[in-house]
Amino acid sequence: MSVFTKVSHAELTVFLQQYAVGPLIGYQGIGEGVENTNYFVDTRDGRWVLTLFERLNYDDLPFFLGLMEHLASHGQPCAMPLHTRQGESLTMLNGKPAALVRRLTGQSVLFPDREQCEQVGRALADMHVVGQSYAGCCENSRGAAWRTDTGRMLAAQTDDDSIRALIEDELDAQSRLDLSALPQGVIHADLFRDNVLFVEERLTGVIDFYYACNDALLYDLAVTVNDWCCETDGTLNPARWQALVGAYRSRREFEPAERAAWPMVLRAAALRFWLSRLYDWMFPREGDVVHVKDPAHYRAILLRHREHAPPPLD
Repeated sequence: MSVFTKVSHAELTVFLQQYAVGPLIGYQGIGEGVENTNYFVDTRDGRWVLTLFERLNYDDLPFFLGLMEHLASHGQPCAMPLHTRQGESLTMLNGKPAALVRRLTGQSVLFPDREQCEQVGRALADMHVVGQSYAGCCENSRGAAWRTDTGRMLAAQTDDDSIRALIEDELDAQSRLDLSALPQGVIHADLFRDNVLFVEERLTGVIDFYYACNDALLYDLAVTVNDWCCETDGTLNPARWQALVGAYRSRREFEPAERAAWPMVLRAAALRFWLSRLYDWMFPREGDVVHVKDPAHYRAILLRHREHAPPPLD
């Protein structure tokens, strides 16, 4: 969540007339995240999050918004998109596709404890189970093809021989990983700490579904574990690991193929975020408020997974 597109008070006032939310009270840009422009919006009748989609494929946006509606209507803790008076959840603002969703209560946590990790594991598994009945389909925009193409481009651009060697070696190793052979479904694909909200110890919201797609369920778990269970040096925290994976398994059991693929899937998830952060670091975007994350942390996670096998899933 960053601010790349500015929205004036007058522009937002006109935009909100499409919705039955009452007059605008105030709004504020959100500086976290890296992809879309986001604002907190307060009106007479509620609190909302306005998102302007900067780079996502317009044709994919109904998938994301429809998924949020599907999950919310099945009792999952995610924001319900608001419809205009004409029944549309996707609109336009300042030349960008836009959506208004209800703002959930709670705050993200920087240092999660065991109980919070358990709740995240259960929530992720529940989303995977409920998502099986969602009819929408969307390819992973940061899947294997993206990782290969982006990795090769960055390797060619960098002056750091160690980065180039690591990218090339890891791409070669992962060329033998077939995520399509694992159980598939709708995944969040970005369930980081800043995308989960808590009120004290209670999980109250899962947000930012704009990387959601159809892919291996295990890959989604790996993305989540790498953020919630890894220390700053890339090592896995045993207590948080056991809490999150155990809670997930209480809702959905792993298949033998998933257990066998787990070490390499963790590496694939680490590579994806190392490459995306390295790209943003090397090619920063302009904007009013832009948050660029240091790629070094995910390089450390990837190196740790390469050097030390993770605990088994069983």
